[in-house]
Parts: sequence; C-alpha cells; structure tokens
Amino acid sequence: MQTIKLANGITISYQDKGKKSAPTIILIMGLGAQMTIWPDELYYGLVKNGFRVIRFDNRDVGLSSQLDKLGNPSLFRAWVSKRLPSYANTPYNLEDMAGDVLALMAGLKIKKAHLVGASMGGMIAQIIAAKHKNKVLSLTSIMSSSSHSSLFSSNLNVLLKLAQRPKKSNREDAILYNVKMNRLIGSPAYPTDDLTLHQNAVRSIDRAYNPAGIKRQLAAITASGDRRHTMKNIKAHTLVIHGTNDPIIPVSGGRNTAALIKRSKLKVIDGMGHDFPTPLMTKMTKWISKHAKKADKKRLDKKRKKQADIKCINASLSS
Repeated sequence: MQTIKLANGITISYQDKGKKSAPTIILIMGLGAQMTIWPDELYYGLVKNGFRVIRFDNRDVGLSSQLDKLGNPSLFRAWVSKRLPSYANTPYNLEDMAGDVLALMAGLKIKKAHLVGASMGGMIAQIIAAKHKNKVLSLTSIMSSSSHSSLFSSNLNVLLKLAQRPKKSNREDAILYNVKMNRLIGSPAYPTDDLTLHQNAVRSIDRAYNPAGIKRQLAAITASGDRRHTMKNIKAHTLVIHGTNDPIIPVSGGRNTAALIKRSKLKVIDGMGHDFPTPLMTKMTKWISKHAKKADKKRLDKKRKKQADIKCINASLSS
C-alpha cells in the first residue's frame, strides 16, 4: 500500500498494480467500505487482463485522511439542506469526493481512466463522467443509482438495522456488527459462510475503524441528492451491473441508471445482493475488461479516422 497527499490536503492510501503504460482502471469503493473490499480475484484479474489498476480508501475510511475535525453531522439536516439551503452544514458532499479522485489522478499523472464504482463509488464515478468527460475512458456503475432516494425509499427495515452501529469503539462489538451487516446485505444465491464473514470482519476492523467517518460519508450522499439531470450528460461508454436481490439499492436503481445514460449496457445478476460474491468475480472481471477494451478500441478507431480525414484534406489542399 502507498499514500499520497493530494493538492486539496487529503491523504489517500492506495494500491497501484500493472504496467504504468497500460490503460488505467480506477476502482472507487462505496459507503464506509475500505479498498480491501474490492476482491483480490477482481483486482488482480483486471491487472492480468492488461490494465493498470488502482484501488484506494476514500476520505474518512480505511487508512486515508480521517476528517474528525469536521464533526459529527446530522443526517436530518443533510436531508433538509437539499430543500432549504440555509440548513446546509454537511462537512462535504459527493462532488468533493469526486474531486479526491481527480486529484489522485493528477497526483499520479493519469490523464484519463476507466472508472469502476460500487454503490456510493458508482455515484462518485457518475459525477466525474458527467462533469469531467475528458477524464473518463469508460464508466462501470455497480450496485449504484442516480439518486439517494433509491437508498432511502425502499428496504427501510434493512437500513434501520444497519444504522444500529456500536456506540463505543469496542473491537468485539464492531466485529459482530460487521458480520451482521455483511450477512444482511449479502447475496442469497451466493451466501458467504459465517467463518469467512468473521475472518473478513476481523481484517477490516483491525485495519481501520471509524464510525464517525462513515456517518460523514452518509451525510455526503444525503446532501448530494438527485443526479438524474446530470447523468444525461454522460457520454462515456457505460456498463451497469446490478443484482436482483440487492437489499440496499433495489435493481430498479440499476435499471434507471442504464436508462438515463445513452450509451449504456445493463447486466442484471440473478440472486446477487449488495456485495461481491466470489463465484461471480471471474464473470465480473471478464465483463469489465471487455467493456474497457471495447471503449479503448472505439476511441482509437475514432482517432485514426480523424487523422486519416486530416491527411486526406491536406492532400487535397496540396494537389
């Protein structure tokens, strides 16, 4: 793992594998999730398929900057702020987190990248693709949506259970909560056994644990609101992946995302929840690789055609 201090003052912990000359894929993780949640099968599979692949901890999670100085935001005020701007007091929003990705690219001297975002990470990737088109080679949005309403309007019972975090930073309580959370959001068709859930929880909690940071990220999602009007500006070739049994963001969120983006392809996975089941990682790696390579080929073909047209015009002018 490496760290870099961005121009905006945020320190980001990241992993960078693959040839520096290869097309770059940047993996953007979701709410409260460390970069280690990206399965190694997917991460190293993409590297093996010829990409330079970067995964990183978002601000306020993992080993990146913990912004405790920004306080403990009110989720109610974050929700109200989208309707009554005078109430706005959220520490940051998703556009700020999108700025972190752009600053990371600048710091690593990456001009353009294929963006792959999961859940909240998909929302961040959507913002970059809509507002910074020249930085995006392709977009893959996994288990994400175009609006926070998809997060809060359905499956409220599951969300309320997930909100019951341990009040104190007790290691054992945090591990038990992590196991409970991943059992709730997991894929019914691809269940993870309890031993693996516990081992994953131990690794995650021992690496980093900051409930207040997760709350600030959730406030960022809430305050950022609806992106449907901006998503229509996305021109990048887009792949949308969603599970039929997602208990956090229903599959309708994925369908809506695909419907809003003109050049998009939707892959719906039966029995998948809001996680990355190991049996699906070979298939998902293949989909993302194929999607990115196809986007690269189309971009190269377009560039060659443009160069040929210029050469043809110059030849006509000189004759």
